[in-house]
Amino acid sequence: MRQRGRQVGRAGRLHRRTWVATMLTISRAFALPLACTLALTLTLAPAMSVDAASGKPFQPAVQEPRAYGYLLGDILTQRILLPTGANDAGPVAPPSIGRTGAWLERRPARYETDADGRRWMAIDYQVVNVAPTLTRIALPALRLTTASGATLQVAEWPLSIGPMTSADAFDAGDLQLMRPDRQAPLAPTAPLRREASVALGLLLLTLFAWLGWWLWRNWRESAQLPFARAWRQMRRLDGPGADTSADAWLCVHHALNETAGHVVHAGSLPSLFARAPYLQPLRTQLEQFYQQSTERFFTPASTAASYPLRGLCRSLYRAEQRHER
Repeated sequence: MRQRGRQVGRAGRLHRRTWVATMLTISRAFALPLACTLALTLTLAPAMSVDAASGKPFQPAVQEPRAYGYLLGDILTQRILLPTGANDAGPVAPPSIGRTGAWLERRPARYETDADGRRWMAIDYQVVNVAPTLTRIALPALRLTTASGATLQVAEWPLSIGPMTSADAFDAGDLQLMRPDRQAPLAPTAPLRREASVALGLLLLTLFAWLGWWLWRNWRESAQLPFARAWRQMRRLDGPGADTSADAWLCVHHALNETAGHVVHAGSLPSLFARAPYLQPLRTQLEQFYQQSTERFFTPASTAASYPLRGLCRSLYRAEQRHER
């Protein structure tokens, strides 16, 4: 029995030693990863925390734009990582907008959230001025204040801007410093010439038609109207003796008789004016005409004074024209 008890004691001590060895092996296996994780956590934690109580500026992570290749009008974006979670210090006031200097203009900031749930402040800058040569400028440094009073400080970011073209021309071939004025393209004039020709043709046709109508009207009047025929015959009797010609006096008498519809003499003038009232303004001249006609044709050895027969015939013709038109 004593020997059996010794064997049981040895077995117990051996089991305890085996358990201790196993635990030591497990501890060694997890000790190094745990230590690395703890060290990494302690290293990154200050980078994402904002100590509002201390008032020390905090430098957040920043995604800067590329530093080269910008021309007039280009827009570049700067993104600033905002603290979140346990390190959240509240909303961050955006920077002011407008010109930041001679080269850049800051636009209103906007907030973005990436696929990992992190919040970023995106600030756009536009190049509003360039120098004649390649120039080094910088995005201005920023001091952003959170709602808790903490300060996020962003350092300036150098970059370069340049002109769209070189200030010096190549002076070869068509590559000159100054370009001549560009000539305006010539408008096609063939359609305009055709339209002008058509318009001119229509104008000439209208003028010829009007002239033809005017000639036809005068011809018709001279053929049909009594005083028009008398005036045409009177113009044929050209010369100083036209007013004393018997043919001239007879043609005026025939015109008056045709107008009245009967033979007219000094006593029947009222019937003439009743038939042709447009002759009423010439009443005095017609009375003198018949008085002179009686002396000329019915008085022997008449010495009648000269009478302006041509003027009377023209007045009768014009009165007839006004009446017909």
